[in-house]
Amino acid sequence: MSTAPDYHGIDDPERALKYAVQHIRGGRAQIIEGIIEPVSPPWDHEAAAETIRDQIRPRARELGCVTGSGNLDLPGSSNWYVPDIAVVPAAQAKGATALLPEDTLLIVEVTSESDRDTDRVVKRKRYAEYHAPLYLVVDRQEKSVTLYSEPGRLGYTRVDGPHPFGARIPLPDPFGIDLDTTDLT
Repeated sequence: MSTAPDYHGIDDPERALKYAVQHIRGGRAQIIEGIIEPVSPPWDHEAAAETIRDQIRPRARELGCVTGSGNLDLPGSSNWYVPDIAVVPAAQAKGATALLPEDTLLIVEVTSESDRDTDRVVKRKRYAEYHAPLYLVVDRQEKSVTLYSEPGRLGYTRVDGPHPFGARIPLPDPFGIDLDTTDLT
């Protein structure tokens, strides 16, 4: 008679969970507060992300950065995020499996009906806690854009928005550009 292994004795459940999410076949996944969630956004979501990415990319290149949706690890927590867009220094991205939120210059999340509270509340809190300097939320349900900056342990201390789609959103240094949100409508 055989019995299933007892996994309750794993010494480091955070490590085991993060190992598992990196080895999911056929797709990408993230961990939100200990729950593995697949990442498969619909095309209208991708179109909104592309609108922002196209505006950020030229400046990111000037800064020696890349834009992408690579893995972000939040050590000491049961979180492993795959943002819609992250801007990171190219030197840090090269050869990296995952980076920390503090390694980014900007993180952008575009909400979907199924995860808008995750992006608005949970990720906002965690990105601040892990020192992501700028966090931009494109809220498709509310048709607004909000920029969070000056992260701290208890959250972001500066909030610019929400601004309605169609507004120009200034991204502070090192970007120094205005995002045109007209095409998000």
